[in-house]
Amino acid sequence: MKLVDVLTLKGLPKPFRYLGFAFMGLFVGGGIYVLNLSNAVSYLSDDPEACINCHVMVPQYASWKHSSHARVASCNDCHVPHDSTLRKYWFKANDGARHSYLYTMRQERQVITAIEESKKVIQANCMRCHSNLLESTTAPVGHSFDRSCMDCHREVPHGRVHSLSSAPNAAVPNPSPKESKK
Repeated sequence: MKLVDVLTLKGLPKPFRYLGFAFMGLFVGGGIYVLNLSNAVSYLSDDPEACINCHVMVPQYASWKHSSHARVASCNDCHVPHDSTLRKYWFKANDGARHSYLYTMRQERQVITAIEESKKVIQANCMRCHSNLLESTTAPVGHSFDRSCMDCHREVPHGRVHSLSSAPNAAVPNPSPKESKK
């Protein structure tokens, strides 16, 4: 059976063909609607404001925005792999699908924490950006470099904000000029 025959629903009685086309139209239209509603294209960028398309991340965005990292690093500089473009977008897609599922099913945590895979990526990015500091630093007595950076620097760059209720009035930025023209 050819793909054209499948797409045209050849071989089905006429009423079922119309019903099939209606379902295909609903499926495609619903998919486009969801992609538009979720602002899905924005996640392909490195714009930190894409991270707050979902209200759950507003406290993290607000705390990052007021940190020293905001001047030199975006969310993706810390939270996605940088060893290959393919791995970066694969990680973003998997993480985004997980976040979408958790948010849609109302299973988001009150306290946002990184999963194990994310912790590994964050650690690698700390080392990537701060390797020169590690080379010129002498470790204090008893300190080993096999620990995670977050063991000691857990408040970088998000401070002590760790839950939705700790920053209920965190300001969401105004839409950028390109957004306000829509």
